[in-house]
Amino acid sequence: MSNNTKPQLTIDGVEYDPSTFTDQQKMLLDHVVDLERKTASAKFNLDQLSVGRDTFFNMLKQSLAETPAEVTDKLEE
Repeated sequence: MSNNTKPQLTIDGVEYDPSTFTDQQKMLLDHVVDLERKTASAKFNLDQLSVGRDTFFNMLKQSLAETPAEVTDKLEE
C-alpha cells in the first residue's frame, strides 16, 4: 500500500499544502526556513563561544590565584 499523503505545513493551527503555494508564498517560506536554519546555527556558534569564553576566564582566574612563585616556576620551565 503506497502512502499518497502530501506534505503539510501547519501555521497557527491551520494546515497548508505547500505545493499549492504561489511563487511568492514559496519564496517567503524558503526565507523562513533559511532564517530558522541560520538562527539555529548562530545559537550553536554562540554556545561554542560562550564555553570558550568561560574556559579562558576560568584559566585567567586560576592564573591570578597562583602565588608569584608558582608563576615564576612556570615561566622558567
